[in-house]
Amino acid sequence: MTKLKLVFVMLLLPLLFAEAVKADEGMWIPMLIGKNYDQMKKQGFKLTPEDLYNINKASIKDAIVSLGGGFCTGEVVSNKGLVFTNHHCGYESISANSTPQNDILDNGFYAKSYQEEKAIPGLFVQFLVRMEDVTPQITAALKGATDANRAEKIKEASDAIIAKATAGGAYEGAVKDFFNGNQYFLYLYETYNDVRLVGAPPQSIGKFGGDTDNWEWPRHTGDFSIFRIYSGKDGKPAAYSADNVPLTPKKFLPVSIKGVKNGDFAMVYGYPGKTDRFLTSNGVKVATEETNPVIVKLRDIRLKAWKEEMNKSVDTRLKLSSKYAEIANYWKYFIGQTEQLKQLGIYDQKQKEEAAFTKWAANKPAYAGLMDGYKKLYAAYDPYAVHNTYIEEGLLAPGFVVNTLITFGGLRALEQNKNDPKAVEQIQKELKEATDNYLKTYNVSADKKIFVQIMAAYYADVPKDQHPQFVEDIIAKYPAPTVEGTFSKLADDLWANSAIIDSTKLKTFMQNPSADAMFNDPAFLYARNVHPRLYSEKVFGKKVSDFEAGKDSLDRIYLKALLEKNQDKLMYPDANSTMRISYGNVQDYTSKEGKHFEVQTTLDEVMKKYKPGDDEFDLPKSLITAYNNKQFGQYGMNGTVPVCFITNDDITGGNSGSPVINGNGELIGLAFDGNWEAMSGDIAFDKKYKRTICVDIRYVLWCMDILGGANNLISELDIHKN
Repeated sequence: MTKLKLVFVMLLLPLLFAEAVKADEGMWIPMLIGKNYDQMKKQGFKLTPEDLYNINKASIKDAIVSLGGGFCTGEVVSNKGLVFTNHHCGYESISANSTPQNDILDNGFYAKSYQEEKAIPGLFVQFLVRMEDVTPQITAALKGATDANRAEKIKEASDAIIAKATAGGAYEGAVKDFFNGNQYFLYLYETYNDVRLVGAPPQSIGKFGGDTDNWEWPRHTGDFSIFRIYSGKDGKPAAYSADNVPLTPKKFLPVSIKGVKNGDFAMVYGYPGKTDRFLTSNGVKVATEETNPVIVKLRDIRLKAWKEEMNKSVDTRLKLSSKYAEIANYWKYFIGQTEQLKQLGIYDQKQKEEAAFTKWAANKPAYAGLMDGYKKLYAAYDPYAVHNTYIEEGLLAPGFVVNTLITFGGLRALEQNKNDPKAVEQIQKELKEATDNYLKTYNVSADKKIFVQIMAAYYADVPKDQHPQFVEDIIAKYPAPTVEGTFSKLADDLWANSAIIDSTKLKTFMQNPSADAMFNDPAFLYARNVHPRLYSEKVFGKKVSDFEAGKDSLDRIYLKALLEKNQDKLMYPDANSTMRISYGNVQDYTSKEGKHFEVQTTLDEVMKKYKPGDDEFDLPKSLITAYNNKQFGQYGMNGTVPVCFITNDDITGGNSGSPVINGNGELIGLAFDGNWEAMSGDIAFDKKYKRTICVDIRYVLWCMDILGGANNLISELDIHKN
């Protein structure tokens, strides 16, 4: 047996716990959770591995859904397809259904009947049917492959595996790699496309604390929203229809209102997006010193421009709220990540780990020069890191640029497929959706300001010898005392003469669209210069692509080496938007400054933060009245209502909305955030300070029941009081 095969066998067998990863660290693969079972039992888990993942009978995995393709997680909580997730996960659906006349974003909303539930075009959920280790098939297909054709070989093999597994047409498939291409799993999903908005609290509850409290503990946010999955009358997935019926799920989670205390077992089951825990010190240095500060700067420009417009009218605020919230969340995240990576000395920690690795690898020819390879690779890329970051975060930030490229691509596709009616119908549908989405959130003043300020920042931050010719041509064509003045002149020209930026002109253009006409439009002539792939090829040549290919190759070898080096330890792969289980405990902590934080926050603390009329700390009158009258129902605790709690579970983006489950398999809360002291988490998990912030299920139910009068929804739930 080869060493690599031995590694894979060891991954699939129960492992010794000598030098094991601390239990609360790790995003574990559900199919392999049995190897963690003894540790989970010690921490308070009372079910079996089969209760968590089973393909022959209903298990908890069948109550977990990926929402909208992985941007969030949800959980089924009733036998009528009711789904809980976070308020910020439902924010776009809520704001899209809000108008100044019926502002459900500000006022909240709970459907009192199926007929009142709101269809959300384009929103879907996916249930994981099963997963399968297909490493042997992919490995066989890669025999004799080179770095140049490796990706093509993987795609060919993956496509064949998926085609065979989905031959019946009932499921969708995906093959995902783990440990940087050292292991592969097939995932089969069942997708439901009729998902409707059922309820949400007023955003003064759902977003209480705003940007000020974001990523902070203590927290007092009622971050939840409610959806329902519909199926055809046969229980199978179906396109939206008034004749569809609420889904009868294979499994739904019971809800516990017993409450939590320090030390209780807590598990998060969901779809974490992406971590990079095996990033080398070279990557940490680039992130903290170059790319993260640029991302923060460029997002700050967008947020300020949008905020100025949002403050002018309710209608504009509703249109831009979802975009603003999305960008603001990770604007603060990148600030915190940079700060914590530095404070925790992650670069130095990585350097020590790499020195130990190099010593271990000294007599292993396949691995001996690995760290030197990384140093050379990053040294060649470093001069272009800031510039490369500007492509996605800067050049594509103005809304008109992306919409122009999408529209032109759609029109070209229509011409190329004009003899295929089905293809034409699908392309027209996608083109209309893209245009509608653009028009819904288009704001001329904000977009123009963003364009001018980002291009001025680009001109200042990107080294002059890297500027493409079209940028220098702009400087020459639009002379002005300042660079910002130059790009302001360009903006005036584009907005005045383009038929595809302004919403009114775009509507007229789309009545009789033409790729030929668009090809000569000034907005397109600008946008084609910043098309990400074409821009990168023209400006960078092979510098960036060579870096990415080289890093992929080194990462694959590095992880192969680490699996070999650590084959006597529990190892988990980076998150990659596939279903994972994280487990740990409800746990308090003491900050780096010595301040102790308890595990629970309450409604008393919410009231202490209350600021009438404030954007972040206002509260609805219904909450204030219920609090003053002590209307706590069955959800009260010690004369108040619990609001949020913390655990030491390991989560990241994509886990938003994930169920927090106790040792009996009952829902006790919804995960929605991490804490500032451990913002390094996507790159380096901090065992001492990392906490997951969860909205307590009792607060969710109190808001629904006492404040919202949603008795019809409460009656669907299986509520456990003991």
